[in-house]
Amino acid sequence: MHTQASLGALAVNDSHFGAATNSGQILLVENLRKTFRSGSQGITPLDGIDLSIERGEMIAIVGPSGAGKSTLLHLVAALDTPTSGTVYFGGNSLHTLSEAELAEYRNRAVGFVWQRHHLLPDFTAVENVAMPMLVRGEGLGEALRAAEEWLGEVGLADRAAQRAGELSGGEQQRVAIARALVNRPALLLADEPTGDLDERSAENVFELMQRLHRSHHLTSILATHNLSLARRTDRVLALEHGKLNPGGEGLAGSAAAMARQAGPATRTQGERG
Repeated sequence: MHTQASLGALAVNDSHFGAATNSGQILLVENLRKTFRSGSQGITPLDGIDLSIERGEMIAIVGPSGAGKSTLLHLVAALDTPTSGTVYFGGNSLHTLSEAELAEYRNRAVGFVWQRHHLLPDFTAVENVAMPMLVRGEGLGEALRAAEEWLGEVGLADRAAQRAGELSGGEQQRVAIARALVNRPALLLADEPTGDLDERSAENVFELMQRLHRSHHLTSILATHNLSLARRTDRVLALEHGKLNPGGEGLAGSAAAMARQAGPATRTQGERG
């Protein structure tokens, strides 16, 4: 089992990270199952998921609302625990980590971008981006310097002192991306990151994520309803009826299901709820 220090190094130290993975594999999900109880009823959105992701891949997971895309990302990020099955990061089972180590994993190894940005509206853009560094105990000056650099990376250097609540939707999501990456994680998880944006802003945000994915050697998992964006990733996986279809085999079926559920707007606006 890794200590907190070594787990952090796994995320940010390239040589350690390379040694810790097997043939470039960064993430392995084995027979993952998640059941939610509602009274006497059980709902199982994930029913034996197997998934292997290579370092440097950008993959998209598509599927109708309620299929379990968000649930899968939450389990990978250790924001929730599976009913059964295992998630491995860098060859290490998340199940074996202590609460302190899981907190370190979430803070250092994983960056998460949500559909709704969850920024603090009365704090400035740079203060919002600095938050994850402050949580891990970095000094205010260092955190703000790093946050300013990342705002530059997402094209918002001139908006650093602006309150988050005064930014446009596209700008707020760019701030959220900078916040997700300020601790330089190895793994970027994005849950409908363009779902609340208009078509032009969605395109700009996706292109930004692609650029950052390449320039910072990330491994990225994108859950989306936007099939045109999904097809521009390295690999598309369709999640439906608790199963994950590799190679985009279920893409056409997922597209039809999403169209039936919510009409044409679903194809560009993303998952609601």
